[in-house]
Amino acid sequence: MCKPVIKWVGGKHQLLNELKKYMPKNFNTYFEPFIGGGALFFDLKIKKSFINDYNFELINLYKIIKTKPIELIKDLKIHKNNSEYFYKLRKLDRIPSFYKRLSKVKKASRFIYLNKTGFNGLYRVNKSSQFNVPFGTYKNPNYVDDSNILDCSKLLQKTTILNGDFENIKQYIKKGDFVYFDPPYVPLNETSSFTGYTDKGFDEDMQFRLKELCDYINSIGAFFMLSNSYTKYIKDLYQDYNLITVQANRALNCKANRRGKINEYIVINYKVNKED
Repeated sequence: MCKPVIKWVGGKHQLLNELKKYMPKNFNTYFEPFIGGGALFFDLKIKKSFINDYNFELINLYKIIKTKPIELIKDLKIHKNNSEYFYKLRKLDRIPSFYKRLSKVKKASRFIYLNKTGFNGLYRVNKSSQFNVPFGTYKNPNYVDDSNILDCSKLLQKTTILNGDFENIKQYIKKGDFVYFDPPYVPLNETSSFTGYTDKGFDEDMQFRLKELCDYINSIGAFFMLSNSYTKYIKDLYQDYNLITVQANRALNCKANRRGKINEYIVINYKVNKED
């Protein structure tokens, strides 16, 4: 019964039922090139899969869970839930030469610990790629979930894990495969800037390049599902495909009166049974 190992902004836990309702009934290999916290991936438990992300630290974590889960669990048990220890561990990346010498297991362990004990489960770095989320003051954060890590490790054994641009998956996609895209969203209003994703940002050009990949997937007879914001930009960009409106919770706004249900688009290139 594996579940996401980390918290992730924009995670799809709350939309799982909607996403699964609109998935194709049958497909071959599963692909998720913006894996993030992997809510859908871990819920589906499909062994023959490809996952990818641009975030090197995140992908290192998944590779360690796959190959060295016992070592990871042992290192996680060393951590302490207090602010002094948190900030001491957080500042390790302020000295690049030292941080590079850390083992991949220790980097993965640090990633989980900072994610589970940092404020709101945020992953945020400054311009120097240094983690800068403050301590979260949780009484009992569960950063040592032994059984879940072992379950996730079993699932990942037949999963190919890639690190880099979302087009990494293109060469592997075949007819009958299914790709789920959960990219950085287009901003909800025209005055907002596009969401940062790489050092160059996930801008309009990258959104258009993503659409071109969707066109390619469609052309070879594979399936895709894409989540994005409920905007005219997305409606126009994907006008040749099926757009479904779903409601998601706005959970991360610091002001309570700005939290609530908002519309999102699910874009698919196939028909679904309306009775489902």
